[in-house]
Amino acid sequence: MPPETPPDRLRPLRVGVGGPVGSGKTALVAALCRMLAERLHIGVVTNDIYTTEDADFLRSQGVLDDNRIRAVQTGCCPHTAIRDDISENLEAVEELETRLAPLDLVLLESGGDNLTATFSQGLVDRQIFVLDVSGGDKVPRKGGPSVTSADLLVINKIDLAPMVGADLEVMRRDSVARRGDRAMIFSSLRKTDGAGEIAEWILSEVAQWAKPSSVRG
Repeated sequence: MPPETPPDRLRPLRVGVGGPVGSGKTALVAALCRMLAERLHIGVVTNDIYTTEDADFLRSQGVLDDNRIRAVQTGCCPHTAIRDDISENLEAVEELETRLAPLDLVLLESGGDNLTATFSQGLVDRQIFVLDVSGGDKVPRKGGPSVTSADLLVINKIDLAPMVGADLEVMRRDSVARRGDRAMIFSSLRKTDGAGEIAEWILSEVAQWAKPSSVRG
């Protein structure tokens, strides 16, 4: 069983997972739930415009109990629901946190069609942005707030790089140029442990969040 939530924690760490359609966000959330469910109490909120497809996928994979997954149908541009009018997502997150307390982590997954899809700081505490190599190795150097400001940039589907002519070293170089020393991880979720490094990053952030505020500074 996961450990008890430390008593000084006011609420769980909220981590937004964003990125273009097809970059592997939902697969990443599923992989993280599989890897971390025995170590952390987790809740998930997914965003789709008109369907509950992402939540349905997670439920079909059995990565968490069904009651730990909430689907939000935004009915509008994903950017609006995670950045401009966050009320529906915030309500879903807070409902999970209240009903399933104590939680350690809430993952909030939402798509976006460009490099400006960032989460409001009123909604999440950390942001992961997922790119995949099939968009070409030029994408990181295009920048945009998602690339430059995300707490963690994940460059996914690296197994496809030879097939699409993407140079991973170019992507690394351009990402560093845009992000400085912010965290970046290359991944292939087709591998059994493909999300391992990302899971370790999550665990580190949860541990830091769980410390008393006087220690966190």
